[in-house]
Amino acid sequence: MRRYDDPVEVRRGPVGEGALDAGGPEQFLWRGRLWKVYSVVAHWVETGPWWQSADARAVLGSDAVTTGRDLNAEREVWRVEAGRGVLGRGVFDLSFDWAQGDWRLARAVD
Repeated sequence: MRRYDDPVEVRRGPVGEGALDAGGPEQFLWRGRLWKVYSVVAHWVETGPWWQSADARAVLGSDAVTTGRDLNAEREVWRVEAGRGVLGRGVFDLSFDWAQGDWRLARAVD
């Protein structure tokens, strides 16, 4: 699986036949190409690396400098199977950052 940190535009809607959840990615635009989501493989929420927070460093007695990121921020990750017409399909991890309000492509197997 290749890692990315590319911005994507996502259109939300129902995915797959008889889908009841209208909140997942239905299509996404990545590098000028439109991908249609055929199925949601998995969906989860990730939190920031809390172990790098100032409070955790104080408990450990460490003076290490953190990255300056919001360590309590959450991002929602959708692992989807998507394709572009007859070119075949791939599996992609699309993440939505609640703090930033943006979508990114995190990983791909295509």
